[in-house]
Amino acid sequence: MPAGWQPGDHLFVDDIKKSFGPTKVLHGITMHLRRNETAVIIGGSGAGKTTLLRLLIGLERPTTGHIWVDGVDMGALDDYEMNRMRQKFGMVFQYAALLDSLTIFDNVAFPLREHRKHMSKKDIRDKVVGMLNSLGLENKEDRMPSELSGGQRKRVGLARALMLEPEILIYDEPTSGLDPLTSRLVDDLIEETRARFKVTSVVISHDMASTFRIAHQAFLVIQGRVVASGTPDELASGDNEQARQFIAAAGVAPEKVSRVNRPALVDSGNGEGSGVIEFRKAAE
Repeated sequence: MPAGWQPGDHLFVDDIKKSFGPTKVLHGITMHLRRNETAVIIGGSGAGKTTLLRLLIGLERPTTGHIWVDGVDMGALDDYEMNRMRQKFGMVFQYAALLDSLTIFDNVAFPLREHRKHMSKKDIRDKVVGMLNSLGLENKEDRMPSELSGGQRKRVGLARALMLEPEILIYDEPTSGLDPLTSRLVDDLIEETRARFKVTSVVISHDMASTFRIAHQAFLVIQGRVVASGTPDELASGDNEQARQFIAAAGVAPEKVSRVNRPALVDSGNGEGSGVIEFRKAAE
């Protein structure tokens, strides 16, 4: 394992810097993202969150520094190895990024058809329909994206992201543009997905209330630097003035934010959690 790797790490962002020409965007970011936890990378517009996201999934490479996944340096991978590494990641885009010309079934099946060419049509259908059903999208496979609500489209995007059984799910601004009730439902879905599928969740967000509800750890990024990190409560009660100002500017009263219930995994009878959780249907 690399120097600096900590027990429990799934991803280790090791002093990465990123420049585009003369413009420096990220300035020595270090993060320890722990396995099967939810890490929220919080910050305002222009903080460098999008660039960091692209680095995490291998669409960009750092100017200096390293990103380690399970002890493997992503920067040392060739194109073939990087393509295989990316299959450990599932990406849930801000606006679901569904293909409007394809049915819900074909949108969700797309990763399987691209990366699991050995699968039969029946196996693909069974997997897609089963996932849609588990996310409260029964009998929606033949619909078009335009026929679904915004909340339903987000769940379709999540179903697609889960098709290759990723170890790490990255959410890009999952609550952006949503009303408070729907935001809470999305937060619940993120937590239920983490618990059921035993994934590591990385959430890129500017939503401080959501951060308090779902984060095991939070990283506040301002102007390309991590200026504070810890649990949300530590950020709120600590002595870091930038963190306290950011939380205050967001209008969030931490003591009034209800955390999501972290459901216990169902006992399978062999002493291990099965992770079977009933997904609630989000409001239509």
